[in-house]
Amino acid sequence: MLEGVNVVLGVSGSIAAVKTVELAHELRRQGASVRAVMTDSATGIVHPWAVEFATEHDVVTDLTGRVEHVELCGVDGWGDVLLLAPATANTVGKVAAAIDDTPVTTTATTALGAGVPVVVAPAMHEPMYDHPGVLDAIERVESWGVDFVDPRIEEGKAKIATEGAIVTAVARAAGERPLAGRHVVVTSGATTESVDPIRTLSNRASGKTGRAVARACHVDGAEVTLVHDGPDVPYATVRRVESAAEMLDATLDAAADADALVSAAAISDYTVARSDAKIRSGQSDLTLTLEPTPKLVDRVREARPDLPIVGFKAETAGDDEATVSAARDLLERAGMAFVVGNDASVMAADRTRALLVRAEAVDSFEGTKQALGARIATELATELPG
Repeated sequence: MLEGVNVVLGVSGSIAAVKTVELAHELRRQGASVRAVMTDSATGIVHPWAVEFATEHDVVTDLTGRVEHVELCGVDGWGDVLLLAPATANTVGKVAAAIDDTPVTTTATTALGAGVPVVVAPAMHEPMYDHPGVLDAIERVESWGVDFVDPRIEEGKAKIATEGAIVTAVARAAGERPLAGRHVVVTSGATTESVDPIRTLSNRASGKTGRAVARACHVDGAEVTLVHDGPDVPYATVRRVESAAEMLDATLDAAADADALVSAAAISDYTVARSDAKIRSGQSDLTLTLEPTPKLVDRVREARPDLPIVGFKAETAGDDEATVSAARDLLERAGMAFVVGNDASVMAADRTRALLVRAEAVDSFEGTKQALGARIATELATELPG
């Protein structure tokens, strides 16, 4: 996600600085090179040696005649993006007022003046985060094009965002954003049909691929709506649904003003009339009558004849020719941009093998679902009109 990206990590004196070492490791796991700048207050919470170990670079704790702030974030400087994490109320206020009395704030002023993208991950007690002056400072800095990663409000504290949310924000800030200005709807995971108040019919889809696609589209600049039966995520507006009917309604509504749909969900093909009371066990002659559910992509195609749609087709035969044939049937029936075909055995796994099927071409992919999400987002960008 961050291959080849140089991240300058500015650390200020919040207790959340203890997470800096693992954050630096995660940035590097995603392919980034990291160099750190620390305030004096931050060095009292996490030792610069620990940050040096995590980044494998010397840590800037004082500005010298080397003008490190310019070396890192000046015009033609080393950094591709400046990440302030954690950023205290003090640091955010100083950045908003262009006060340069720490290595971190001086580096931030330099980056903003040089046009280097800046991402801020605040961390402080909740009353400080709610202070009108802090909110004004955040609003002012955001107006300059700086991306803020919202903190997690828990236990009376505005805790620093998760590493995943921060890495995603950094990738979006540092990338080319080929989907900027686009609204992409992504369906993900399984749907569930209620048999009675306790029992359900569902499938083994985990939603990992759909969430990876949504995250990748966000990184590439899109506004993303994620329709699934899962948690809120920092990279999309979530429409939470359970049944196939709920997913259809939510997707039709979200797709009304969308630029593209990625239909990655494993939607129930059948539903059943729900019993209002629990069906008692021990019945030897119990019969459930299944009824087919509407095909979501067909209904969306009826409502939006020209909408670019990416479909998914899971097969169990383990045969590429059968997968391609099934994918092309779906491609032609619903007029899709392309179809991602894969074997059902990859459900819930972290890695996958897939075939990207178009009318006249088939491209194979093998790797993580995160990487597949990035590949699909890249391919989608080529399908949208300029």
